[in-house]
Amino acid sequence: MVKRSYNKTPMAEQDPLVRSTNFKEVALGYTLAEGRLEASRCLQCKNAPCIQACPVMIDIPGFIKAVNENDLNLAYQVINRYSNLPAICGRVCPQEKQCEMVCRLGQSKKFEPVAIGKLERLVADWALDQPTEPLTIPQDKGRVAVIGSGPSGLTVAGDLAKSGYQVTIFEALHQAGGVLSYGIPEFRLPKATVAKEIQKIIDLGVTIETNVVVGKTITMTEIMTDFDACYVAVGAGTPHFMGIPGSALKGVAASSEFLTRINLMHSYEFPQYDTPVKKGRHVVVIGGGNVAMDAARSAKRLGAERVTVVYRRSLAELPAREEEYHHSVEEGIEYSWLTNPTAYLGDEEGQLTGVKCVKMQLGEPDVSGRRRPEPIPGSEFVIPADEAIEAIGQGANKVLFETYPELALSDRGYVEVNEDSCRTSVPGIFAGGDIVTGAATVILAMGAGKMAAKEIAEYITAKKQTNQPV
Repeated sequence: MVKRSYNKTPMAEQDPLVRSTNFKEVALGYTLAEGRLEASRCLQCKNAPCIQACPVMIDIPGFIKAVNENDLNLAYQVINRYSNLPAICGRVCPQEKQCEMVCRLGQSKKFEPVAIGKLERLVADWALDQPTEPLTIPQDKGRVAVIGSGPSGLTVAGDLAKSGYQVTIFEALHQAGGVLSYGIPEFRLPKATVAKEIQKIIDLGVTIETNVVVGKTITMTEIMTDFDACYVAVGAGTPHFMGIPGSALKGVAASSEFLTRINLMHSYEFPQYDTPVKKGRHVVVIGGGNVAMDAARSAKRLGAERVTVVYRRSLAELPAREEEYHHSVEEGIEYSWLTNPTAYLGDEEGQLTGVKCVKMQLGEPDVSGRRRPEPIPGSEFVIPADEAIEAIGQGANKVLFETYPELALSDRGYVEVNEDSCRTSVPGIFAGGDIVTGAATVILAMGAGKMAAKEIAEYITAKKQTNQPV
């Protein structure tokens, strides 16, 4: 019997000095021996809290037990019953705030929680390397349209296809994957991994039509005429801007544009792809979430001499994953805490030369429960910069909704749904993911997709029985 370790089994990574110059994946994955060692730490709890903390309710002790017993095929079968995108979740899911946070082993002062995410990645990567054949599932229970091929759309499509529904995904961009393809950098989530996971969804019988902008290329009315139900999962990709003076200067950009040029337009593969993307020498990134980390670390890899993340709160309030923050520090990213930009400065040619900032202090808690940052009078200073990237959040794209006003929206422009069913104000239309919650995590979007798949199946069954919308 393997002696249980106090600490998580470490995963090999690229050296920081090397990886900060390339876009190859940082974390290299467990070997089977390392995975079995880590799996041996699991207590195999009854009524395991890690399952309840997982938005898609994976039988975590079940798949870990199979890993420990050297049965990766069984481990994948267990995971596959709950998740359609395990190789992705094993890399980008915030396990430390979900399943691993409630791990009973980690509740002890002696032990760290089991590395659930790393084990999920081990199993999923093994499965992606195995030869497979498309499944032959009769798709005769009904036709469902899915708008958006991000994690929520892929999840609902996969679950419905497994249940016998004919599913067509409409994707506005030329490549499927949504934020998985255009938002998350190669060094965190390789495009080849995303492509393999999407192919598994296609192998279930799902059709993906790219370059289709619903509201322009095809209307919602046409979709609702041709399909029994529709799931709206268009995400929240419209960038928010600070709107401070100088925002129109050359060198000021939104993180979504910056990352899309790198990810979807392949500038990370320069010179094979000569994508036009600004490569600043002194870069300032505004924000403290995972997107800010991605932008800062990408700018470093593009050759920036100095990258500074400006965040208006302190490290204690930083919303980014702890792992991403530590990786960024190892790679030489600098931080200016309790700092907020007030203006962008430029030269006579309209080129950014600096970011004017003010120091902040934390006051009383705001509606989010975090202490509200307040400017300190007379504390202004300038950070020299030739590129500034704003990563302060994103909102809803209004193309679909402007052409289909029947769909009720919230005051913030997101789709209003029944939280227990993903049903919208229009019978037969369901919605989930970031277009409902605002920008959140991949796994939460997947959780909404799983709920919606069940509700859509029930809706279509009732509709066919009564021969009318329900």
